[in-house]
Amino acid sequence: MSKLIKLKTGTWDLSELVKNPKGDEFSNFLSSIDEKVKQFENKRSLLKPEISSNNFFEMIKDSESISEKLSIVLGYAHLKYAEDTSSNEAASLMTKMNLYATEISNKLLFFDMWFKKDLDEDNANRLIGEAPKVYQDHLKHERSLSKFTLTELEEQVINILDVTGIDALIKIYDRMTNGFEYEYIEIKGKGKVKKIFTNKEKLVSLVRSSRATERMAAYKSLWSTYKKNSGVLGEIYINRVLNWNNEYIVLRKFPSPISVRNLYNNIDDTTIEIVLKVCRSNAHIFQKYFKEKSKMLKLKKLERYHLYAPLKFQKQEKVNYDKAMKTVLDAYDDFDPSFKQVIEKLVEKKHIDSELRNNKQGGAFCSTITPEIDPFVLLNFDETLRDVSTMAHEFGHAIHSVLASDKPISVQHPPLPLAETASVFGEMLLNDKISNKVSHKEKKILLAEQIDEFYATIMRQAYFTIFEVSAHDAISKNNATTIDDLSNLYLSNLKEQFGDSVKVTDDFKYEWLYIPHIYHSPFYCYAYSFGNLLVMSLYQQYKDEGKEFIPKYIRILSSGGTKKPENLLMDEGIDINDENFWQKGFDLVNEKITELITIKRP
Repeated sequence: MSKLIKLKTGTWDLSELVKNPKGDEFSNFLSSIDEKVKQFENKRSLLKPEISSNNFFEMIKDSESISEKLSIVLGYAHLKYAEDTSSNEAASLMTKMNLYATEISNKLLFFDMWFKKDLDEDNANRLIGEAPKVYQDHLKHERSLSKFTLTELEEQVINILDVTGIDALIKIYDRMTNGFEYEYIEIKGKGKVKKIFTNKEKLVSLVRSSRATERMAAYKSLWSTYKKNSGVLGEIYINRVLNWNNEYIVLRKFPSPISVRNLYNNIDDTTIEIVLKVCRSNAHIFQKYFKEKSKMLKLKKLERYHLYAPLKFQKQEKVNYDKAMKTVLDAYDDFDPSFKQVIEKLVEKKHIDSELRNNKQGGAFCSTITPEIDPFVLLNFDETLRDVSTMAHEFGHAIHSVLASDKPISVQHPPLPLAETASVFGEMLLNDKISNKVSHKEKKILLAEQIDEFYATIMRQAYFTIFEVSAHDAISKNNATTIDDLSNLYLSNLKEQFGDSVKVTDDFKYEWLYIPHIYHSPFYCYAYSFGNLLVMSLYQQYKDEGKEFIPKYIRILSSGGTKKPENLLMDEGIDINDENFWQKGFDLVNEKITELITIKRP
């Protein structure tokens, strides 16, 4: 613990990945990848229906070895770019590595194509049956995608064009939005406070300010900037959707845009339809909360500007990095000391980039490079309580990754619907840790914060996904769909969410332009709704069972991507195709809202 005393924000050390991208060592590393690829290509003649399982699995291991090496150089390039999205050198390296990775992937593509499309069903089943158990579900899933797989040449062309096409457009989106300057004008009495924000994270933190004028000014500054740039940002999104439609619906013949995400994540369309249906039917629960919150804030009606307003008697506590880290460590240590050890290792190895900097990628993420290398975590730590929660969230991802690090790289990553399990569970551990130490008055504050967070990570994310479904449908069916059409569609989406509980002004119609997930990974957002509702069930089991629950939880996390989500959870007694299962999550939210209402204000 001595190394963890008086921690301060800082940058990560990426030398474990690459010491010098301009040096001979890096060039030699790329050459070693090229050599392994040549050796792999020479085994193409082995790909016959009667191939032995030994030869088949030797080729899988060879391809994974190449993937691990490729992931190191590609991961390094992406992390360097995240450090400073304005850096031309970092952007150039990322483009170079993306092109290189595409070239390598295309050379390996023949193996994947052979197994998915060329191999007959009987021999495919033979190889799957003889496979080590860790690969069996993965191989079944690969075969299930065969009908959506094109010819080898077509797949290669798509891979090549993506790097300079849609991937390049998304990079432009990132560089633009991370480089925005925001004109902030706060009305204070008869005067005005004017500032220029060059860091989006600093500005966004003000939407949770204790001052109403600050919250309103922050949102107005944010949306006016996105509105001003809506022409370009909207055009990028429309082309993202058209690209998605052309590749996956027109060429690959997927049944719907969202089914692309579902099928690649090995989860049934019906499961996600159930999740979104239950979310939509429970919008009234949060509407009830927002009406109650307006009373607590002594407002006639809550405006969208003040959705995340802290209770008026709450002071905005600043939490330094050292205290935040120790609080999170203690929360994980109470659950299982091995979880704490994972985080300590990240600190000691300098795998965390936590400081606020201009042009640094916004938000937070955890990046797993290979099973052999501990994850890297990006934070934008600004000493708020929300930042502490974000820290617990991202460290949950890291723990998830490390627990599955005994799995091969092809099955280490959990499917998207389970990707948020450990992160959200970590936040709940933190909330309980803090809640147990607070006064009666502070308990009410924490409850309100927790319900705010439930809205942000369940209902809000579900409605982002519902908007995406509508947007993809509108754009693919009508070439004349405009950015204004999409903005009005989003405004209708907001009004359905909030009903008569919240006043939504027209400037929020541009909020969709601000959501990077809908650009980077269409339909990703439902993972947050899925993960939060799932974790509510798991966490309730933990509260009921105590330490006996931990082995079950570790089994779920340690499975990585080796099992189909429905099967993995059913093995632990959880049926995610039952609407009642998801309703239990909303019942818990409703209980907390009722508890908040019944707590008398001191």
